Amino acid sequence: MSKETVYPRDNSGATVLRGSLHAEQAFADGIYHVRCIRKVNGKSKVMWRDTIKNTVTTEGRNLALDTILAGSSYSVTGPYMGLISSVGYSAITAGDTAAQIDGANGWAEAGSSTNYPLYTTPRKTCVFSSASGASKALSAALSFPIVTTGGTVKGCFIIYGSGASSTIANTSGKLWSVGLFTGGDKVVSPGDTLQVSYTASM
Repeated sequence: MSKETVYPRDNSGATVLRGSLHAEQAFADGIYHVRCIRKVNGKSKVMWRDTIKNTVTTEGRNLALDTILAGSSYSVTGPYMGLISSVGYSAITAGDTAAQIDGANGWAEAGSSTNYPLYTTPRKTCVFSSASGASKALSAALSFPIVTTGGTVKGCFIIYGSGASSTIANTSGKLWSVGLFTGGDKVVSPGDTLQVSYTASM
């Protein structure tokens, strides 16, 4: 007599499918390259070099977005570059606006009244080359000759947009970029010239 045996068995399997997330992000960024030139025995000598990794402000980003994505026509006013004085300085943040330039809210522009050092007026006008590789750079470095009174420079800023002016200490327009020297504050003297280049990237 044959005997058959059946062994019951239950198998189960599970597969988890997850959708992949494809995220694209664009960040506005920029860097200043600064060098100090001084006449020594009748010859120009580079006294120091430093960089500034800037903070692109919310105010500046908002204007850029409105211009790029919503503007039917737009002609830029400026941009203008200035220097940040150590006088009355406390901090810079992404929330800074053009109003900061008067020294009431954290920092002040050099070159005005007692906000040393003094440099030849007006603010320097930024002229940019065509964008390439998602970056846009000044076509030539801007020069800030220090005159009359030296002092301590903390960094640089760029202002632009409707109402922006090349007049030192003017608070109209929108603040695009502000930043401090990577290597710390820099002391400059009359006769020195700061040469500043800038590249913005997205």
